[in-house]
Parts: sequence; structure tokens; C-alpha cells
Amino acid sequence: MSTNNKDAFKPILPKNDKVAYWCIGVFSFIIFMAITALARVKIPVNPSFDAHIFAFLNATINSMVSILLPLGVYFAKQKKYDWHKKVMMLAIVLSSLFLISYVLHHLLTDSTSYPKDAGNIKYFYYFILFTHIPLAGIILPFILMTAYRAMIAEFPQHKKIARITFPIWWYVSITGVIVYWMISPYY
Repeated sequence: MSTNNKDAFKPILPKNDKVAYWCIGVFSFIIFMAITALARVKIPVNPSFDAHIFAFLNATINSMVSILLPLGVYFAKQKKYDWHKKVMMLAIVLSSLFLISYVLHHLLTDSTSYPKDAGNIKYFYYFILFTHIPLAGIILPFILMTAYRAMIAEFPQHKKIARITFPIWWYVSITGVIVYWMISPYY
């Protein structure tokens, strides 16, 4: 095991489950409520650029996260924990940037609907969209709790929750890209 790999086993936060649960719960609730409110709130500005660039940025970020997540699992299975840690932290940072870009996109643009005359492909689109939305709404606390368990070096608990977090997060990131590519011609 390399020196860097040994460092991957050291806690980087002190354990305080009570504070962690509270912070994760409050933060997740605030983000969920803010994103839910986006359907009702628009900033009355006319940006000097096409604000749908944020949707493209979101899809790009989601594409990168879709690659990083299985790569992180690969490194963990190969016992390259230092690389696993770096890849997963990058996925979290990118997902944070995604949230900022997502909020900006929805604050600056009107909602776009899939055309009614699009044929049967619209059913696939709505299936993807209606599975993506609730899973996107619930994944944040799982991501944060999985990261917390790793940061306090409780690796059996980290691994247990990661088995739930990984497939949902991966599905949300992949379907986010699919939704973008299906709706973007109608912006």
C-alpha cells in the first residue's frame, strides 16, 4: 500500500453524528425547497446571452459525473483508495457546480415542454423525466451521508450506504443528460 493510500484511511473530520445529521437534514431540505420554488420564481431580467447555456453546462457536468461515479467504484474495488477519494470528491464538487448552474438556468428561463405532437418518443421522455425528478430530489442527503461516513473513516458504514447512493446518483446523472438531449431542441 502506498503512503497516499494509507492517508486515505485517516479521518478528515471529527465524528459528531448529531451535528452531521442535523446539518445534512437542514441543508438537504433547504436545497429541496429552493429547487421546488424554482417552478414559481423567475428573475425578470433579459440576459444578454442565451441562458439555456446553463442547461448545456448541466448536461456536461452530469456527463462527467456519470463517468466519475463508476470510476470511483472501480478504484475502490481495486483498493486504490486515494484515487477513489479524489474521484468521488471531484464528483461532489461537480455536482455542487451543477446545482448552481441548475438554479441559474431555471431562474433565467421559462419552462420548456415536450411537444404534444412528438409521437411516441414523448412517452419515453416523460418516463425518464418522471423517474429522474423524484430520485434527484432524494439523492442529496444520501450523497452527503456517504461522504460524511468516509470523512470520519467509518468505512463499513460508508460502503453500506454507498451501495444505495451509487446506483441512484448514477441513474440521476445519466438521465439528466438524456433529458437534456431530448428537450434541448425545443428550447
